[in-house]
Amino acid sequence: MADYHRGELAVQHRAGLRDPAAGSLRAIRDAVPEAAALFLARQPMIVIGAADASGRLWSTLLTGAPGLLSVPDPRTLTVAALPADDDPLGAVLRESGTRVGMIAIEPATRRRIRLNGVARAEGDGVRIALDQVIGNCPKYLQRRAYALLPPDRGGRRTAVRRGEALTAVQQLTLATADSFFIATASPDGDADASHRGGNPGFLQVLSPTRLRWPDYAGNAMFLTLGNLELNPGAGLLVPDWETGDLLQLSGTARTVWDGAEAAAVPGAQRLVEFRVEAVQETRDAVRLRWSDPDFSRFNPPVAQR
Repeated sequence: MADYHRGELAVQHRAGLRDPAAGSLRAIRDAVPEAAALFLARQPMIVIGAADASGRLWSTLLTGAPGLLSVPDPRTLTVAALPADDDPLGAVLRESGTRVGMIAIEPATRRRIRLNGVARAEGDGVRIALDQVIGNCPKYLQRRAYALLPPDRGGRRTAVRRGEALTAVQQLTLATADSFFIATASPDGDADASHRGGNPGFLQVLSPTRLRWPDYAGNAMFLTLGNLELNPGAGLLVPDWETGDLLQLSGTARTVWDGAEAAAVPGAQRLVEFRVEAVQETRDAVRLRWSDPDFSRFNPPVAQR
């Protein structure tokens, strides 16, 4: 069983938890249970977070037909896909020894699982030696059904746009999103990827380079906030469920512990602010298309602004 690092313990303590390691650490495994292996085999996508060659954190999305993910043994995950060459993580996931954080979600059933480890390229895919396997609760995940388009109709990457700040259209995309993913890493470089969800408007755009979102009640491990306590680097991924577009952001994040500020946001136990430093928007990046959402009953209301 792994131990929490000092950033995770510091956040747990500040959040008022007593003896947090007693129960929640049991949810962190070093191998994939049989039921989880069957779950992974059904999935058409996985989110991967890692640092690029310069150390900047990003998240990306790999997709394919079910069978994309397989577990040849309980300590290994294989992904039968690689990012495109122009993806921020395209180069490092073609190398060996890249530390990655991953999350596989099944919106149709609101199930998800996080997996962390060390990746190496293998043929046209990636093999990951796992060191953490973490089950997550279904809160704040919107129910959706998917369709996988044929290669001649989706995933053609028709345009790639890069910048250092958000355009007006990108700001609207974020302000109406109901889901995003965030990659963080410990000071030692161990990566993690997590999901954030809520009703549209829960992700606030404060300026072209500044975002904020509420931290709702979760599993009380504080793996993401614990990493940010010691290493502010973060990478956000915002998929467009209807078009297959991907919006990838890299920058820094910090936890806002001011109780008065959190009290102004329904459901927030604290807030997280993110400063945008790099942006990549890719049109028609993946072949997946998803239905309209059935919003989670756990989503707090969004305050009107």
